[in-house]
This record gives sequence, C-alpha cells and structure tokens, in this order.
Amino acid sequence: MSVSGQRKVSSRIWGELSCLLILLLFVARLPMEGQQVALSANDLAKRVDDHYNHLQSLKANFKEEYDGLGMHRGESGVMMLRKPGRMRWEYQSTAGKVFVLDGKYAWFYTPGDTQVQRIAASQLDDLRSPLRFLLGHTRIESELQGLTLADGAGGTYTLSGQPKGQQKRIAKLSLTVTSSGAITGILIVEADGAETRFNFADEVANASIPEAEFHFTPPAGVPVVDALPPV
Repeated sequence: MSVSGQRKVSSRIWGELSCLLILLLFVARLPMEGQQVALSANDLAKRVDDHYNHLQSLKANFKEEYDGLGMHRGESGVMMLRKPGRMRWEYQSTAGKVFVLDGKYAWFYTPGDTQVQRIAASQLDDLRSPLRFLLGHTRIESELQGLTLADGAGGTYTLSGQPKGQQKRIAKLSLTVTSSGAITGILIVEADGAETRFNFADEVANASIPEAEFHFTPPAGVPVVDALPPV
C-alpha cells in the first residue's frame, strides 16, 4: 500500500475512533437503566405542583386503611376532584356512603345513619383535606413545613412534612409520588399515633365528571346536623 493510501486508512480509523469516543462520553453522561435521577424535595414538590396545576378534574380508584385505637379498618371506592374546590368520595365497600365537598359545604353520610353531617368548607379539617390543595393553585412548600424526600418502592419517591396549622392533630403527612409528579399514596400519622393510608390507582386526568356528582341532597326524613370541626 502506498504512503498516501496508508495515510487515508489511518485518517479514517482515527475519525471513527474520535466519533466512538464522543459517543462513549455522551452515553457516560446518561443515567444507567433503573437509576433514579437525583432530585431535591423542592424539585419534586414543584413537579407535583405543575402536574396538578394543569388539571381541571381528576378521577381515581382509592383504598383507605386506618390503624389506631386497637382497630383496623379498610374501605375502597372512587374519588373525583374538580376545580374549583369540589370533591367526591364514593365508597363502594359501603354502598351509598359518600363524602361530598361542593365548594361551600362538606357533607358526610352513610346509609342507616340517623343524620347527615355538614360542615362549612372553610372549617374542614378532615383526613381527606390534604387533597384539598390539589383543587386550587398547588404549592406544596406552602402546605408542608420541614419538607423531606426519600426514595420509595418501584421507582417512586416519598415527600414528607408537617401540615401547617395542624400541629395539634397531625404529626406527619407523607406523599408517595411518581417522578412525573402524580400522587399515588398518602400516609397521615396523627398526634396519637393512629395512621390513615390512602392509595390511588387508575388515575384519569381531566376526566369528564358531571356537575351533579358534586351536589348532595339529604335523604327524605334524615335531618342535617352542622358538625363541629375537630379540636
């Protein structure tokens, strides 16, 4: 092979090696498969904010579990949210049991009860209330103080903090969150050690939910009692 031919081959080889080196450097910068990208609590909180601030409505299946006072209770059903300020929890495990927030009042009723409980939305301090901030302009950092972040199961994360203004009742609230900012679970640890867990599945963003779902009409003959907010 002539000298010029050798130079052409050498030049081609070096060119290929240079391209390969650049590719290797690029790949080295990518996260390994299954490796979670480092996030701060504030970063993930902002993703949650962004996820829910772009929604007008939401529908999901839920499971609710309570452990406290020496007993365990589990229920399930369908949760529906709609802006502004409306929410419905329809319990399928207890037919006819509902919790409805119509924007002005929250209504609680279970078939067989002798009364319907009602409380002004502005006074609501129910264990479902952590989801209320999803119904407005979300900013988790203004809802939870001492925000921390930990890795969760299946590639999820856990955001934890103390709900502001509820120090006497709730010791800690933890949100199980996907990397895209969707909440798949909530753990509420009360001051007395009781725990309530909500798990959510089959989320439907911007679901078409009839307005009637967020209105509650008391059954005929069942009186409405204005409940007092928890102390």
